[in-house]
Amino acid sequence: MTDFTLHDQNSAPEKSKPLLENSQKAFGMIPGLHAVMADAPTVLDGYQKLHQLVLDSSFDNDETTVVWQTINVEHACHYCVPAHTGIAKSMKVSDDIINALRDETPLPSDKLEALRTFTLAVVRKRGEVNSEDLNAFYEAGYERSHVLEVILVLSQKVMSNYINHIAETPVDEPFQKFAWKKAK
Repeated sequence: MTDFTLHDQNSAPEKSKPLLENSQKAFGMIPGLHAVMADAPTVLDGYQKLHQLVLDSSFDNDETTVVWQTINVEHACHYCVPAHTGIAKSMKVSDDIINALRDETPLPSDKLEALRTFTLAVVRKRGEVNSEDLNAFYEAGYERSHVLEVILVLSQKVMSNYINHIAETPVDEPFQKFAWKKAK
């Protein structure tokens, strides 16, 4: 067990208090990840800014979910997979997409599958994708800007997935019903 603090408005460093207030307003609670990040106000601030940038990207809700969950599943994040399951449901992403991502089974469209395949290539090859990876992605209807946006989402997910692994962040109560473990 690690010794990271789950901060609230009373225990958080002064610079994190308004950031936790933003979390409370956005989610109706302070997510455990944010409570851990509050120990380093610049980390929480950066994460919140990245989250907004991801939401402002050109990806639609289905595509954003595919990139988020592909990375979460690949990184075996015990916290983010359940949290993003709940987020996907609130974004009206279909259960077919949600379950395929969680179970690592085929997605319901070739375009979304190409997005997952490319995202996995970026993660597994640490950005050193080849022309075949890029061409398959482009042939599915994506553009160079989407390549860059996959990296934006990956940047956000590296922060959350790695922090959750190290801090052993407990899954928030609303997402516990979406508990998940990576298949062997």
